[in-house]
Amino acid sequence: QVQLVESGGGLVQAGGSLRLSCAASGRTFASYAMAWFRQAPGKEREFVAAITWSGGRTYYTDSVKGRFTISRNNAKNTLYLQMNSLKPEDTANYYCAARFYDGTVVVVTTVWYDYWGQGTQVTVSS
Repeated sequence: QVQLVESGGGLVQAGGSLRLSCAASGRTFASYAMAWFRQAPGKEREFVAAITWSGGRTYYTDSVKGRFTISRNNAKNTLYLQMNSLKPEDTANYYCAARFYDGTVVVVTTVWYDYWGQGTQVTVSS
């Protein structure tokens, strides 16, 4: 089992940057596939980015490609999301998610992930 705690959200102007972190408890973080999702008010939770256990494969939703970078540091049990060139439409509560999986397939659906953090709010002003 793993517990996830996000941090790094805040208010930023359009064009600015933020780096989100997701700290994971437990000793087997390196065996978990990880992902970032986001949910805006009145909308369903949507996939943002995912990364395999080793960091060897990543995948992004089209709207963030070239602007966001997902990464992980298994020695520090931490997942990151570097967000650059932020837009008002990026405003949402951002969640990290995990599933115990040491394969190489990247999964983008919410139901596949077993563990979720409480979320961190990102607000981008125009």
